[in-house]
Amino acid sequence: MAIRVLLVDDDPLVRSGLRLMLAAAPDLEIVGEGADGAEVHALVERHTPDVVLMDIRMPGTDGLAATERLRAMADPPEVLVLTTFNADEHVLRALRAGAAGFVLKDTPPGEIVAAVRRVAEGDPVLSPAVTQRLIAHVTGAGLDAHRARRRLAALGEREREVAVAIGQGKSNAEIAAALHMSVPTVKTHVSRILAKLNLNNRVQIALLAHDARLTEGDS
Repeated sequence: MAIRVLLVDDDPLVRSGLRLMLAAAPDLEIVGEGADGAEVHALVERHTPDVVLMDIRMPGTDGLAATERLRAMADPPEVLVLTTFNADEHVLRALRAGAAGFVLKDTPPGEIVAAVRRVAEGDPVLSPAVTQRLIAHVTGAGLDAHRARRRLAALGEREREVAVAIGQGKSNAEIAAALHMSVPTVKTHVSRILAKLNLNNRVQIALLAHDARLTEGDS
């Protein structure tokens, strides 16, 4: 079954380029387009996309507000943010709101297609290097460390270790190797962490671990 994609960008030339790029992939289907974040909720209800490729900066309702509204839906699509900056405060707020990752607008076409596929499968689009840059950008600007640690106290010991590893940008396979467990067990722990902390995805786990200052060996 094809991955259903909704494009949201106020620039028609950008939308046209994305449409041509994604339409070339046989497993992707463009089901709709929007030019303003205010349109997104209605477009999602009408077209039921799997992934919304969303510009973060739009003159009307921006991608941040649209992402927050979408992720509050009962069965929300994944959101992949489009931006021109790799450590922009608005991108970070979108990630905290539940976006699954971001891609730069000058990213090669093949990588954007791959990013859409990854997000549709539930994997975040944030490399470890990008995660660390983002974290450095918001050190001291996120949640109070004590409050973040209090939230993480709801986790069991192994769940906490997995949360810290996610904050360090490790993949499931890397976490499994480091903590001597199977990949399916890691996935189970991730699911439990999301449920216990009422989070949308592992990007939010990573940001919470950084807010708690647990990713630099001080856990």
